[in-house]
Amino acid sequence: MRLLGVDFGERRIGVAVSDETGEIVLPAATLERKSDRQAASEISRMAREREVSGIVLGLPRREDGTEGKTAARVRSFAKKLEEETGLAITFHDESGTTVEAHGRLADFGSVGRAGIDAVAAAVLLEDYLSERRSSGR
Repeated sequence: MRLLGVDFGERRIGVAVSDETGEIVLPAATLERKSDRQAASEISRMAREREVSGIVLGLPRREDGTEGKTAARVRSFAKKLEEETGLAITFHDESGTTVEAHGRLADFGSVGRAGIDAVAAAVLLEDYLSERRSSGR
């Protein structure tokens, strides 16, 4: 089951894709977000091209685990994305994904925000798939 991982941001959205087995995840793209509709349309196109069956969307949480304004914003985007793609959206805690992405790219010098966003989406999707495997789902 091939999945897309999406790291939402107001300016840029990182996207990653898994292979059909869920064992390999690769950064796919960083989209410049002009509007939710435009971003949802681009992600929908990517989902069709890659024949994915679902989308994992990063959900930010506060340190105490509660959701704030940013999480509400992501949920609003998720509704538009679900309408556009027709695919199920699964939320997954995105805590630490950007820090992990920076760590992974530290040896490669400066890759810019665009590189970080796509790798953060890959970290998110890897974490989701790892948790799924360990829970036996």
